[in-house]
Amino acid sequence: MTVGTHMPYDEALARFEPVLGLETHVELGTASKMFCGCKTTFGAPPNTQVCPTCLAFPGSLPTANAVAIESTIRIGLALNCSIAEWCRFARKNYFYPDMPKNYQISQYDEPLCFDGYLDVEIDGRTVRVEIERVHLEEDTGKSTHVGGATGRIQGADYSIVDYNRAGIPLVEIVTKPIEGTESLAPEVAKAYATELREIMRTLGVSDVRMEEGSMRCDVNVSLMPRGSSEWGTRTETKNVNSLRSVERSVRSEIERQAAILADGGRIIQETRHFHEDTGVTTPGRSKEEAQDYRYFPEPDLVPIAPDPAWVATLKEALPELPSVRRKRLQAEWGVSDLDMQAMHNADAFDLVEATVAAGAPAADARKWWMGELARRANESAVALADLPITPTQIARVTELVASGALNDKLAREVLEGVLAGEGSPDEVVERRGLKIVNDEGELSAIVDQVIAGNADAAEKVRSGKIAAAGALVGGVMKASRGKADAGRARELILEKLGVSE
Repeated sequence: MTVGTHMPYDEALARFEPVLGLETHVELGTASKMFCGCKTTFGAPPNTQVCPTCLAFPGSLPTANAVAIESTIRIGLALNCSIAEWCRFARKNYFYPDMPKNYQISQYDEPLCFDGYLDVEIDGRTVRVEIERVHLEEDTGKSTHVGGATGRIQGADYSIVDYNRAGIPLVEIVTKPIEGTESLAPEVAKAYATELREIMRTLGVSDVRMEEGSMRCDVNVSLMPRGSSEWGTRTETKNVNSLRSVERSVRSEIERQAAILADGGRIIQETRHFHEDTGVTTPGRSKEEAQDYRYFPEPDLVPIAPDPAWVATLKEALPELPSVRRKRLQAEWGVSDLDMQAMHNADAFDLVEATVAAGAPAADARKWWMGELARRANESAVALADLPITPTQIARVTELVASGALNDKLAREVLEGVLAGEGSPDEVVERRGLKIVNDEGELSAIVDQVIAGNADAAEKVRSGKIAAAGALVGGVMKASRGKADAGRARELILEKLGVSE
């Protein structure tokens, strides 16, 4: 086996045990940056949300964002962390154009939150992911490398930098090494990132839009041979920006590292980049150690000393966390563990919950989001939540079906119209003329027409073969373009043919 190939996953797991580590960066949704008053609006024109402080002009001094500190403490509490009674910011020194100061204000040996954990559910098994630290820092600017084939600095003609993002409050959540996940390692990584994202949304501290970079994961993977207790050399796949890619990057690195080790090679400690199109990682740069950054206490900021009484108040005010909410709603909705896992995997849980809150029965809300709408999302290659339809509109469709104004076939046409931008469910029904035929006279006339046109089937029903009525009901539905009440149509057919069940 040659270096650079990938070993089949099952074979890799038979020979090696994976050890994971996840470093997740979450941009906080504060109105201003971490150490200055600049706005944090996403998508603003380049370099329009900057000032002397975040551009590191001589004489400018930072001032810590109190809301960011509070948000970080709330995150730590939600992750079962201890909160430091005293800590400091530090300077992380490195020369790179995305930070005008040539250092980043971060935390090193004194994080704000530490020693926590987050439990995740995988196939009925609870995996505890231990949290090493939750610390607060400032984000870097965004470099764009122009020219070349990869969009990276290698081979680029030139690079430009947008400093709007430089200085935005950034929380880094670092796990302890995650062992014992075996073949579930990729799924555990994805489930952890998913649960973390849900906690951030519940706390309201970030929009965690991975496609916009407000949540991104660095995925660490190492392998140790079966029977060994010594961890292998790790790699760090940087800035993975989707939940699916977190899972795929872990799987890819396990397969790649296993192939190298099996061939007698060694793993290089380095950062790597994950490629969405190919599903593989490629080398970035050699990985720096802590000493390379020459950390020292930030001299321009005072230490942080959260009052324990204030921290206790923040803990008491935490909202119901996602895992607790799911268990409560599972009991209320009466759904199985399998159904709950399916909704969670499809990122449909919040949509179903909102649809139920808008008045729909839980079973109906689940049916539409996990059925027709999931199918359309897959066909369009978009996230379920990005479909142009709201939980309130789905609740209205379920109401129309329950009232008898629509059947499921017509309801699907209504959803199609809403998704196409034709208006609300009621507007689509009116515009497309989709109401069920409830007029007894009109329905009776259609039944007479179908019986007359299907003499053989009608005779079978008269002779006692009631199952043949299904063909006549189908004829009524076809003649009415699916708008007839199938149950009432059957009743009329039997009545007109002098047959009772």
